[in-house]
Amino acid sequence: MTSGHLPRWTHIALRVRDIDASIEFYTQQTPLELLDRRQDDDGFGAWLGHRDSPDAPFILVLAQFLDGHDPFGGEPARLGPFAHLGIELESREAVDQAAARAEAGGFLQSPPIELPQPIGYVCMVNDPDRNTIEFSFDQGVFAFAQQHMR
Repeated sequence: MTSGHLPRWTHIALRVRDIDASIEFYTQQTPLELLDRRQDDDGFGAWLGHRDSPDAPFILVLAQFLDGHDPFGGEPARLGPFAHLGIELESREAVDQAAARAEAGGFLQSPPIELPQPIGYVCMVNDPDRNTIEFSFDQGVFAFAQQHMR
């Protein structure tokens, strides 16, 4: 490693059809913030994340390639219906609010439901490219990671 850093899980990248619609969705429907936006001869990119986690950053990378400039070819892969991005929220009410925002925007895949532990209270939402985002409460992934990864 020449960078002096240990290997880290740093991001998930999604190919999107409309970068503006995807940025609007993620900044309006999730707690993610736009950290960077780029444009080059191949298309558009955006990095979204949490500004309050500089010691353990994890980024959602969005990429929209221009016609004839996609180095990977093919159609965008889609996360779903079970494969998803997971976002833990602070309360059941916050999950209900996320579901209400998603429903108002036409993005709600499934309304909030209480599932057996360790899943907890969840709802599923689709982004503009029909990738699935899970909003949860009482799932414990974040708390588990904090306890067991120090």
